[in-house]
Amino acid sequence: MKITIAGGHGTIARHLTRLLAAEGHHVRSLVRKQDQFVDIEAVGGHPVLVDLEDTNADQLADAVGDVDAVVFAAGSGPGSGAARKESVDHLGAVALIEAAKRHDVAHYLMVSSMGANADHEGDEVFDAYLRAKGQADDALRSSGLGYSIVRPTSLTDDDPVGTVTLTPDADGGAIARSDVAAVLQALLLEGAPLGSTVQLTAGTTPVGQAVTSAHA
Repeated sequence: MKITIAGGHGTIARHLTRLLAAEGHHVRSLVRKQDQFVDIEAVGGHPVLVDLEDTNADQLADAVGDVDAVVFAAGSGPGSGAARKESVDHLGAVALIEAAKRHDVAHYLMVSSMGANADHEGDEVFDAYLRAKGQADDALRSSGLGYSIVRPTSLTDDDPVGTVTLTPDADGGAIARSDVAAVLQALLLEGAPLGSTVQLTAGTTPVGQAVTSAHA
């Protein structure tokens, strides 16, 4: 399987790259800085230099390549302001949608956020983030692409436990980034996109079983 990950240097993305590469899948990791290449190569990915905020449609389509699936795991980062929430978390996701449509990609997997809502109110930076993620989710739903939208709760860097809750209304505790990556891997390898939005939290269901149930 061939997969392109936008935001390839993020922690979840690197966990996902390692998992996929270990099973022989080809992962193109879109990164913003040349010095991030070594980290991508260390987990078995193939780095591609492209900035979602500073590229045109042709360049991004070339960077994505002819793949089976794309994953939007990019983020503006905790120290950024509202403007970057819009330019990365919303418009970056939309740019990847357009690139995926050019290649007729079968599965667009969105890493969203619990509470994402295009109509979310508030003037704080986190409010802008939730609006941007909600707008991105809405754009994907209306894109015509096969899609899965995963909204994790708060994240930790704990070791994986291998059990989760993955349902439209999941309401558990914080989840390890490594467990999120395992869920993303299972969703990619399951085959058909969900065509829906699910929430992801800590839980007691093994990852594979949780993903199978989400497809039911």
